[in-house]
Order: sequence, then C-alpha cells, then structure tokens
Amino acid sequence: MSLMNPISKKFLNLFIRYSLLILLSLGSLWIFYFIFTPLTVYPLYFLFNYFFGATLNGTIIHVRGIPIEMIEACIAGSAYYLLLIFNLSTPEIKIKQRLKMILSAFIIFLVVNILRIFSLTIIYLTGSSLFDIAHKLFWYIGSIVLVIAIWFYQVKKYAVKEIPFYSDIKFLYKHSILIKRK
Repeated sequence: MSLMNPISKKFLNLFIRYSLLILLSLGSLWIFYFIFTPLTVYPLYFLFNYFFGATLNGTIIHVRGIPIEMIEACIAGSAYYLLLIFNLSTPEIKIKQRLKMILSAFIIFLVVNILRIFSLTIIYLTGSSLFDIAHKLFWYIGSIVLVIAIWFYQVKKYAVKEIPFYSDIKFLYKHSILIKRK
C-alpha cells in the first residue's frame, strides 16, 4: 500500500518528468550528441564503405576522397530532445510504455536521419545542383515535420489521450489556489 495519495503521486510524477527534461538539456544537449554521434556516424560509414569505399577519421567520412563531416546539426541532437520533450511533457503514460515510446521514437528518427544524410551525400557526390535546395528543405522543413509525424504516430499507436504541456497545466490549475473551492 502506498503512503501517497493519488494527487501527491501526480505532483511527484510531474516534478520528476520536468526535472529530467531540465537536467538533460544542460550542457547544450551533450548527452544526445554523446549517444547519437557514434550511432549515426558508424552506420553511415558502413553504408558509404559498402557502396563507394570510404574511410573514417573521427566524425569525418571520406567518400571518393571527399570529406563529409558529421557536425552536430547532422546528428540532430535537438530533434531527439524535442521528441523527449513531447514524451515527458505528457502525463498519464505508464513508465514501461513511456520507455518503449522514447526508444521507438529515437530509433525511427535515427534510421530516417541516417537515410537522409546518406541520400544528401549521394546528391552532393553526383554534383547535382539540387543539393542546396534539398539540404535546406530537409533541414528546415523535413526535420520538424519528421519529429511531429513520429509524435503523432506514437500518439495513435500507444493511444495517448493527454496533450503535452496542456494536460499538466490544466492539472496544476485545477489544484492551484486560483480555483475557488466550495
């Protein structure tokens, strides 16, 4: 039997979720780049090496003698963080389901990001004049649309009923001193 009442549990859950978001944002999202840089660079290297022959030097993949540097923008740590924000700012998700959602969102984004970088590099290597426009479209529109699409997919797949931030604000307001109690 728990010593906490249901309202106290919800407040504690809310505090933990937002504390995690704050902690993970410290240091310019370094944790996301630490985890996802090798998870992005090595599969890309293996793809380029398989199709074109490539060498790897840190985060620079040399394809046909042309260096392709995987900078933080390529890794897209902020996109992973945005997926985490959507997840952790949504109440009423059981911990096991929340972990499944985070893991699946990260895997989907990682795979699509690797394919995006691979495709853009092929466009670049062919000398196509479409590279600049494709790169900008993927960067400015594609990544945002992808993150939102992943979130909506998860909302449907996992039957999420709450709304990020809004549901928490509604809960806080309902239990605040701003409400006149009868």
